[in-house]
Amino acid sequence: MERLTRRGLLASIPWLSLHAASERGRVLPAEGRRYSDPATEFPVEIFTDPRYTSVLPYPYSRAIGRKGSFFIFASDRGSGMQAFRYELRGGEIRQITAAEALAPSTLNILPDDKLCAYIDGRSLRVAHLSNFHEREVYRIPDGWELGEGFSVAGDGVYSVLVEKQGAKSRLRLIGMAKGNVTTLVEHEGVIRHPIPRPRRASVLYQRDDSLCMVHYDGQNDRKLTTVISSAGAAEWTPDGRTALYLQAKEKAITMREVTPDTQQDKLFSPTSQYINFSQNRDGSVIVAASGSLASPYVLIMLRSVKRELTVCEHKASKPAMVAPIFSPTSQRIYFQSDRHGKPAIYSVVVDKFIEKTES
Repeated sequence: MERLTRRGLLASIPWLSLHAASERGRVLPAEGRRYSDPATEFPVEIFTDPRYTSVLPYPYSRAIGRKGSFFIFASDRGSGMQAFRYELRGGEIRQITAAEALAPSTLNILPDDKLCAYIDGRSLRVAHLSNFHEREVYRIPDGWELGEGFSVAGDGVYSVLVEKQGAKSRLRLIGMAKGNVTTLVEHEGVIRHPIPRPRRASVLYQRDDSLCMVHYDGQNDRKLTTVISSAGAAEWTPDGRTALYLQAKEKAITMREVTPDTQQDKLFSPTSQYINFSQNRDGSVIVAASGSLASPYVLIMLRSVKRELTVCEHKASKPAMVAPIFSPTSQRIYFQSDRHGKPAIYSVVVDKFIEKTES
């Protein structure tokens, strides 16, 4: 096998960058298909070709347009992992980025539906979803690298990301307009999955096996409870008053609800071994992935009666990848699985079971 010299490697990089840039904006044809779920017989759509890896961002990120007409995802169908926009009407796929080292899970649509934020290497960038112009907002300093977690506040004013340096982690608050940065927390251990609190200036995040909260000024950093370590294992309710989270005790996984302002922590519901979850727009329904090997299902739970309904099998080799989410109207569920090859994006329409929510 011929070894690539340092000179050869450096010489190849500009060509790769130019090639990736030339692919930005390219349109790919529809490649989806449908099948009947073996467990429930509900129609399931597979939007992306499982010959390529295609993944949605973190489940607490905003991956779907406000009206539900498009979503963004990352895929390796080109020069490395790039961001793409998928149009539900017609199935058109358009490449958004020409990144050199895209972190696939960091994609976030900003509130106006015109821009998306993402991390490319150590660069936090914003790209236009129509003309694909982009700019750098912030750069992770030398000596640090991206940790596990990035999200944008609901109003788009701030984002939060995790940086790590060896065994040390820190949580950073970044102004999206000017790139001004504040360190909220530093910790000798693991920080992951920060989520800004709706309508309040604070952040929910996981620290080792704890669920914690800190204010935007770095004050009042405190542990709320313990939590399983998974993206989508904790989430604010839509009004920001409480947070739902998953907790493992012995062999059971329960969903609990904590109210940070009063420190009240109570059982919300037993679960069918949920590994991650998310809520619809008004918090009336929860969608979750079961980590059970015997029952590898995507399920929905009605908040009012705590009753579960099996939607379909996910059959993912690693259940944590499933990370199901609702569309803004609550009429469709998206999730990921590698049951047909490489990770692909799937969807099930659930309008017969869930009332439409305002987008």
